[in-house]
Amino acid sequence: MEKTYRQYKLKFYLNMNHFIIIGDKPGEVHPHTWEIIISVVSAQEDMTPFTNIERRMEAVMDQYQDKLLNDCAPFNKIVPTVENAAKYFFRLIQDNLIQEGWILMMLEVSETPTRSYIINALLNEDDIWDEWYENITRKNMGIIREIEV
Repeated sequence: MEKTYRQYKLKFYLNMNHFIIIGDKPGEVHPHTWEIIISVVSAQEDMTPFTNIERRMEAVMDQYQDKLLNDCAPFNKIVPTVENAAKYFFRLIQDNLIQEGWILMMLEVSETPTRSYIINALLNEDDIWDEWYENITRKNMGIIREIEV
């Protein structure tokens, strides 16, 4: 029997404050409602367990909700730009979703309605593909063999 795959897009919102350091001088602390959009693939053949994914995402987001991002690891050591936040959240979200049998294909992080940073696992951005493939293989999900990339 041939497996079927389903692709979904889910949106989450994260209220955080942050500041950017420019030339060794911290800028002003300012708030954002960050929109985080994930595109995922699942081999689930039964009803889609959205509540499992939402619970995992909520646990990830709760660590940062209503916080000053600069005080949270790893952003207490790296500048919390939208690009750095997206790279970090991609890996964090990916690790959590793999445990539920989902593959994170794309992450879009917006700190304003007009500015987004997108990470697409299939474009080999910053070696994310290698880490993604290694994680999938290591978890031995058996899904990667059947997805053409």
